[in-house]
Parts: sequence; C-alpha cells; structure tokens
Amino acid sequence: MPITPATATQSTSEGTADAILLELVDEKGVTIGTAEKLAAHQPPGQLHRAFSVFLFDEQGRLLLQQRALGKYHSPGVWSNTCCGHPYPGEAPFAAAARRTFEELGVSPSLLAEAGTVRYNHPDPASGLVEQEFNHLFVGMVQAPLTPDADEVEATAFVTAAELAERHARDTFSSWFMTVLDAVRPAVRELTGPSAGW
Repeated sequence: MPITPATATQSTSEGTADAILLELVDEKGVTIGTAEKLAAHQPPGQLHRAFSVFLFDEQGRLLLQQRALGKYHSPGVWSNTCCGHPYPGEAPFAAAARRTFEELGVSPSLLAEAGTVRYNHPDPASGLVEQEFNHLFVGMVQAPLTPDADEVEATAFVTAAELAERHARDTFSSWFMTVLDAVRPAVRELTGPSAGW
C-alpha cells in the first residue's frame, strides 16, 4: 500500500498508532505548522484546519449524525453529516470525502465546496476548545448508509422544520449552528426554495 498523509499518520510499520496531527493555520487559512490533535483542542485552543459536510437526500432532507458515545470529544451529541480534520497536506475536499465514507459507509453522489467559516467554540462538557478554520461542503447522498459504530451512534434525515424541533429538544455540537448558518446560502442553492432551508 502506498504511504499517503492519511496512512502515514495513523500507523507505523510495527502496527502501533502514531499521534494524529492537525494542520495549524493563521487567520487567513494559511498553513503555519502542525500540532497533535488533542493538544490543539486544549484551552485556549490552537487555530487549525477543519471541514464540515452537509449531505441531503433527494427530498431536500439533511442527514444528521449523532456522534458515538465513546468519542472523547462531544460524545453523543447531534451534528451535521460529517466533520473532521484534514491530515497535514491533505486537501479539505479529499478529507471530507474520505471521512464521510469512513464514518457513514457511503460516498456522496455530489460534493461541492461552500466557503469557509472561522470560529472559537469551547465545549463545556469536555473542557476542550474548537478553534477552527472550517471548510464547508454541501452535497447529495443517494446510497444506503452503513455507519461505523465507533464513530456514529445514530443518523436521521430531517426537514428544516424537523431540525428546528430536534434542535430545541436534543443536544447538538457546540459548532453546529455556526456551520449551518454559514453554509445556508449553498444549501438553498442545492435544495431549492421549497425545502425551506
């Protein structure tokens, strides 16, 4: 197997796990270095590159995921379809497609860039901080899901109205509304005005 940034940061020739590195960036999104994943999320947080994916079905419903209960950061909360961090040197688009498949067992039938958003969100439950320069993606999913139970507790397709009800009732990730608001123009373009996004 060829060594890529994705495989090189996950395992060594002895099969032991290496530290996962994130790409540190400046306020304009220019790479300035790397940091170990957990260290980058310790208060006050280090600004790093991330991505958020919003996939919709043919009815214009958003695919939500509930993060697995065993995750060290924001376990059990609901969030957008997929989010994560590119490996150093990995294009955000490639990372978004890769992680969507790894987490949900499905490749988007359409995936398009939808801008960036920068935020700083402390997570009260874990004490960790999301200091992120986040690349946004919207797209379509048309194949059955086969989620990885280590990553995903549950999934749900929701309309805009159903999301509002669920958001009032359930716990969502600290970054969810920030990324949703930032991606709304692209979502409206993808789903059309009748979907209500």
